[in-house]
Amino acid sequence: MDKVPITVRGFAALEAELKRRQQEERPRIIQAIAEARALGDLSENAEYHAAKEAQSHNEGRVLELESLISRAEVIDVSKLSGTKVKFGATVKLIDEDTEEEKTYQIVGEPEADVHAGRVSITSPIARALIGKAVGDTVEVVTPGGGKSYEIVGIQFGA
Repeated sequence: MDKVPITVRGFAALEAELKRRQQEERPRIIQAIAEARALGDLSENAEYHAAKEAQSHNEGRVLELESLISRAEVIDVSKLSGTKVKFGATVKLIDEDTEEEKTYQIVGEPEADVHAGRVSITSPIARALIGKAVGDTVEVVTPGGGKSYEIVGIQFGA
């Protein structure tokens, strides 16, 4: 199994979700199943089937989280530095077409959230940025077409 790069913050979030699913969700779902069973005939018991489906979803996510945590390669971005873009870097870009400024941090897949400015190391924009420096122009091929960005800042430790 391949190691999954992840920031300290991302790893803590995975651990917190796993703990919540095991210690809060699991007992709540077990209680819901028990209450639904008490209602009688299970073949036509919507509450029972909904609770069993919730249990299946929760247990699947627990297994997924345990796998991610076991394969995680935690990287402390506060200890990184340099002049080139790499995992953990926060990169400030200018869209060369619209002059719009964007800032992205390159993180592991499990913690990516483009709306929060965190892009996966495997995303097209991150792959285009890796190894580049301030002043470089990058071409990113996206599903919506090509985009051109100029790197105006690289920061570590965010």
